[in-house]
Order: sequence, then C-alpha cells, then structure tokens
Amino acid sequence: MNNPAPIDHPVHDLIQRRWSPRAFAERTVEPEALASVLEAARWAPSSYNEQPWRFIVAGRDDPETYQRLLDVLVPANQDWARTAPVLMLSVAAMAFERNGKPNPHAFHDVGLASGLLALQATAQGLAVHFMAGFDANKARETFAIPDGFEPVAAIALGYHANAAMLSGDGLASELASRTRKPVDAFTDTRQWGFDGGYSASSMA
Repeated sequence: MNNPAPIDHPVHDLIQRRWSPRAFAERTVEPEALASVLEAARWAPSSYNEQPWRFIVAGRDDPETYQRLLDVLVPANQDWARTAPVLMLSVAAMAFERNGKPNPHAFHDVGLASGLLALQATAQGLAVHFMAGFDANKARETFAIPDGFEPVAAIALGYHANAAMLSGDGLASELASRTRKPVDAFTDTRQWGFDGGYSASSMA
C-alpha cells in the first residue's frame, strides 16, 4: 500500500500514508489487530467525555452479520466492499447520557473516533475506507438501532490488494491522483470569508 498524499507542509507519516482504497485482499484481519484499531477509537476525545460512538462490527467469521451489513450498502459500494474482511457501521448517540439533552457534537465526536481508528489501522498496515453510500433507514431496521441513535458511516477495513482486481469507476478512482483544497481555502484569520487570508507565515 503506497499512495502517499502530496503534502504542502510536513505532517506525520501516518497522515501522509492514510488513504481510502477500494481494493481489499481477502486476507483475514487478525483479532488482535482489530482490537487495537477499536482501542484507538476508544481513546478519542469527546464533548464531556460522553464517547457517543458505537460501532457495529462484522467480520467474515460471522457470515450472516457480514452479509446483512453488506446489504445495507448502495450497490456501487457493495461491488468492491464485498472483498473487505471486516465491515463496520458507525452510529452516534444523539443525546448526552449525563442529562438527556441533545448532543450537537455527536457526529463530530464519532468522526474523531473514526479518524483515530483510521490512523491506527494505517500504523498496522491496514486500510480503511469510509462510506456515505449506505441506506440509513435499512441499517436502522436491520440492526434494530433504537431512537436517539443515528447511523453515521459504513466502513470497510482490511489489507490493501492490487488495483487490478477492480474495474470501471472503481478502478479509475483507485488510480486517480490524490487532491485536496489548499489550507488557505478553508482557514481564515479575520472574519468569515475564506479568501486566502490565512498563511503559515501570518501566524508566526
């Protein structure tokens, strides 16, 4: 797995190496490796330490649950994700346990947990691909997700495989150059505007 981000400023090697492939080997993810990935998510920061994340986890050793989770994905994602040895679904608790009030930061905190999960996976030679392409209502019904909890993202986890196993749009996406907006497109130092007002030198 070698598709490093073309960075403009130095970052940690794990950040540069993390990416979202679609080609997954059918190699089993070792239980201890999966446990470490989930342990990383466990230690994410969250508002009031509420830890609103939940992860439904399905490996190939549980083919019934694996198929149920695969069926929740949109067809285009099913086409490539079916080779990943582990599928997951992240879910957010939308109210604080401490007082029952709505937690407006729940999705943010689930995202933080998922980000640490992805970095730990990268450190272990694993790859993670997050998916918005799934049927949230079907997920809720399939896994009996109760009121007060919202499905956030589907996740494929495993070892990267050769892109040649893909075809069509999946192959094109796998081989495409990695791009991001420049830092000054999403930061500003004054008022709302995002007109290129930020630069590293201006903050020195």
